Amino acid sequence: MLSRIAESLFWIGRYVERADDTARLLDVHVQLLSEDPWAEEEFACRSLLAIMDHPAPPSTEVVDRELVVRLLARDRANPSSIAGSLVMARENARRAREILSTELWETLNTTRNEVSAQSLALLPHEFFTWVRGRAAVVAGITDSATSRDLTWHFMVLGRSIERADMTARLVTTQARLGPAGPGWTTLLRSCGAHEAFLRAYRGRADDDRAAGFLLRDRLFPRSIVAALTQADAALRDLEPPEAGRGAGDEARRELGIVRTELEYGHLDDLLANLPDVMERVQLACSRANDAVRRRYFPSVAATAWVKEAL
Repeated sequence: MLSRIAESLFWIGRYVERADDTARLLDVHVQLLSEDPWAEEEFACRSLLAIMDHPAPPSTEVVDRELVVRLLARDRANPSSIAGSLVMARENARRAREILSTELWETLNTTRNEVSAQSLALLPHEFFTWVRGRAAVVAGITDSATSRDLTWHFMVLGRSIERADMTARLVTTQARLGPAGPGWTTLLRSCGAHEAFLRAYRGRADDDRAAGFLLRDRLFPRSIVAALTQADAALRDLEPPEAGRGAGDEARRELGIVRTELEYGHLDDLLANLPDVMERVQLACSRANDAVRRRYFPSVAATAWVKEAL
């Protein structure tokens, strides 16, 4: 497979997952700020922008939920916003059009064409629900109608790395905001994990168990450990059996170190240092992304002209 095709597939997975997870994160916070009259809106909104690595607005500018929705949901020029991510997913699909199924291409193309109108016509909660629905369609087509070949492995690798990173950001919001945050039950609901959590613990719900579920439940696909495990499996399947140790192992090493810390560390220790632990998860995902880029998507070297040998 050409490296440019592989890179496009990888970023389709990342961008669709980014739009989905950003919609989940924003939905939690916009509803919280709308329902809680005592919420410190300025502090919560600036913290959310910082967690999403968005440049901080000037201290003289009022930062409220409308500004956050505009910057992180509707801004098509920002590839980290919902609209920008869906636009970039479609552009990468166009580059890999020859190997994508027609159904997947049409879904991504339609989503990109409708996202601007939907973001303006719908209320924030309705728009976030629409985004989650479109991302679910993409994921369903990817999993049910794509052969388990390089195409699927690169898309799942991108999706898994992005999912681990974004779940870490979601957990970080609760760790930083504390009592002013949305609460662990709300975070579970935003990930679609609440019912699975109740079944796993037979209704014995508390904050520590909820945090542990999002961090390291091996069976729930949106937990950080489950996402890291799927990324590791994709990296393993991408390496041919005869391949020696290389950058593929480097990416697996970065993800494996932080996954081991989450899986086998004491939960009390993880929760006591939760912001630092989540920062290490995000850093590991970034390093793994760089290792994947070096291994599978090398930059095109400048052409060096030499004299013809006569």
